[in-house]
Amino acid sequence: MSIVTRTETLVIDTPEGNRNIAWQMWQHPDKPEAPLVICVHGLTRNRHDFDMLAKVLAEDYRVITVDVIGRGDSDRLQDGQLYGYPLYVSQMMQLLEYLEEETGQSTCYWVGTSMGGLIGMMIAALPNSPINRLILNDIGPVIPLAALQRLGEYVGKAPTFHNIVGIEHYLRIVAQPFGPLTDAQWQHLARYSAEDTGGGVWQLRYDPQIALAFAGLDSDIDLTAVWTAVECPVLVIRGAESDLLTAETANDMLMREGTELAVIPGVGHAPVLMDDEQISLVSEFFNR
Repeated sequence: MSIVTRTETLVIDTPEGNRNIAWQMWQHPDKPEAPLVICVHGLTRNRHDFDMLAKVLAEDYRVITVDVIGRGDSDRLQDGQLYGYPLYVSQMMQLLEYLEEETGQSTCYWVGTSMGGLIGMMIAALPNSPINRLILNDIGPVIPLAALQRLGEYVGKAPTFHNIVGIEHYLRIVAQPFGPLTDAQWQHLARYSAEDTGGGVWQLRYDPQIALAFAGLDSDIDLTAVWTAVECPVLVIRGAESDLLTAETANDMLMREGTELAVIPGVGHAPVLMDDEQISLVSEFFNR
């Protein structure tokens, strides 16, 4: 029997009042009580980055893919200064509370790419955290300033496109560190990375104001205190050419008991978790 999906919105509380966030559940119809897996995307991305992964994991889990506020189908904020990890963690905690009411499950596994991994790390560091297993996809507690500045060069821009071909061409340039993707994978990313705003003008599906978080950065980010508070088993996935998760930081993370490392050759920031090999890393870690 095929995997079924449903997409919903959840009203969450923010400093600006109520806002809607979009999320999607993937599950096997014969396994209505399967454990939860939460998948959270990177800085400018959205839940559809996990479509291939979710389809596979849903054979054994109820997979939740989420659009972080300001991205995808979730609402934007009026005050861009509010975009940041306190709000992102709050959003996810409110979603987890809702899911517990709906499913009866108070724990989950977590897959987080870049920003999504940091959100997961922060939640996993909380007392009595709901996260039982954590995958950090190309992110760690120390983030070099140079890598942050590279991201800041394009995040705050709002390019427009005339068709899906232009979107794909743009992504092949700015997302080149994703690695050697197939044409079908690039086309999937392009399809969900932008939307037609009318009159044949396409825009990227995130609020350019998220770039305000980069303003004034003048040093590396160090979240070692958060990382050392994480108690659950962790799989760190690193793109071998990544500038956000350096080899030094990844190896230092292995000093924490219960941490494993997988390195993806020929990839920078970040592995997209779309091909069979990368998906197997996730499923094998969760299936133990």
